[in-house]
Amino acid sequence: MPKHIAFIMDGNRRYAKSRSIKQGTGHSVGFAALMASLIYCYEMGVKYITVYAFSIDNFKRDPSEVKTLMELMEEKINELLENKNVINKVNCKINFWGILDMLPEPVRLAAQKLMASTAENTGLVFSVCMPYNSTSEIANAVTELCKERRDMMQGQQASGRNGRPANGGACSDISVSDLDRHMYTAGCPDPDIVIRTSGETRLSNFLLWQTTFSHLQNPDPLWPEFSWRHLVWAILQYQRAYPYIEQNKDLAKKQL
Repeated sequence: MPKHIAFIMDGNRRYAKSRSIKQGTGHSVGFAALMASLIYCYEMGVKYITVYAFSIDNFKRDPSEVKTLMELMEEKINELLENKNVINKVNCKINFWGILDMLPEPVRLAAQKLMASTAENTGLVFSVCMPYNSTSEIANAVTELCKERRDMMQGQQASGRNGRPANGGACSDISVSDLDRHMYTAGCPDPDIVIRTSGETRLSNFLLWQTTFSHLQNPDPLWPEFSWRHLVWAILQYQRAYPYIEQNKDLAKKQL
């Protein structure tokens, strides 16, 4: 069984347009599909779920659409805060990954409150990427690592080492594991499966650092149409490919 499934929830707007329903309704139906998927994943033993909820690039959309989406996000976050049936059922810890300062204050405060209220939960780990893109995550990790090294050097100077690290110069070396520690996903295994609905085949700047060995799937249903049978099929497809994926992982380790 996969430990971690990541979703690019594509097709909410097309779902609304195809049914001639008002703007934002597709995202509301998509939220219901997301809550159902969380429960399905929990019942099948999947420990981590990550979703791409709002890209930084989405701020370039029509301002009225962005405003509608922000209001919907605030509404749904507050709904989770007030009615914790789903959260309690899966003992869910919720993360928000991205540049939260870009969000309107009511959305940001609601997100921070939801994270704080679920921080001690030990069941399913549900991470919401918003506003997010992978390049900003990597840039943030580099910035944080540089700050860490700078503080380390300053501490060494203050203790009388004249800026020379005790380990013979490792302060100047940066490894993949060093950057891993500063990614939003630190402590979370890389996704086993990345599912982008609506048949789209692009990652759209989502978890590029973490998806080297992920099984990418592009089912045709729009996100609000994604159901239990689509999820089961995705897991079966992953299980078929699992030996090949593990073989590639082992080969990559030997080449390091």
